[in-house]
Amino acid sequence: MIGDLFAASRPLSWINTAYPFAAAYLLASREVDVVLIVGTLFFLVPYNLAMYGVNDVFDYASDLANPRKGGVEGALLPPERHRGVLIASALACLPFVVLLVVWGTPLSWLVLAVSLFAVVAYSAPPFRFKELPVLDSVTSSVHFVSPAAYGVVIGGGVFDAPLVAVLLAFFLWGLASHAFGAVQDVVPDRQAGIVSIATALGAARTVALALAAWTAAGLLMLSTGQPGAWAALLAIPYLLAAAPYARVSDADSARANRGWRHFLWINYACGFVVTVLLIVHALRTA
Repeated sequence: MIGDLFAASRPLSWINTAYPFAAAYLLASREVDVVLIVGTLFFLVPYNLAMYGVNDVFDYASDLANPRKGGVEGALLPPERHRGVLIASALACLPFVVLLVVWGTPLSWLVLAVSLFAVVAYSAPPFRFKELPVLDSVTSSVHFVSPAAYGVVIGGGVFDAPLVAVLLAFFLWGLASHAFGAVQDVVPDRQAGIVSIATALGAARTVALALAAWTAAGLLMLSTGQPGAWAALLAIPYLLAAAPYARVSDADSARANRGWRHFLWINYACGFVVTVLLIVHALRTA
């Protein structure tokens, strides 16, 4: 069961939610304290277990027909494990959520509630936002942007124009990432009767949307001033990874998996650059 829970939490993606919270909280509060430690641990493991575990349970039928499931891109849990995964997800989150609520404010409670609602509503009935085209990508992006917004709020930060631009750029990055990731699943999703942004728009149009969103994210970063403007260049690796599939057909959409695998590692490289830029910003504003 422990192995199944570990696989369901998608370890390769843990950093994608913990890092935004930790970076945002540190810049907002300028403190290394218990809120930072508990919040980072929460968004590192329990949050991802809930997000991906719920998804694996309620997508089991369609995942059976998806050749990329059963590895780092998604666990394929047997039905007898489903109840345990849902219970474990809730129990893993509960103590962290209680502590964060105790330490938080009404505004931080609201942001955390939105974040947790998006985690559940994306996959679980009766919501199943993942089957509502465009809303599926929007909700997926909220999964990653909300930890950063929560870090700012609970850290006492101010939502000035540069910060809003950064969060909006991050949101567009998340939207583009989900949309491009959905392209590789057009065929199995249609076979399973699942409607997604990619099955609705078609593979090529969805790639075009992702390219446009990544481009817009880069342009938004130009408005944040130095050193944030340098982060605009980080849109380029994503554009290069997705561009070869701009004309991919629906029937051949599984080819986009190669670009998606590149995307997973691009995240780590770009995360390193973002870390350097954040350190420079912290030193300049100390």
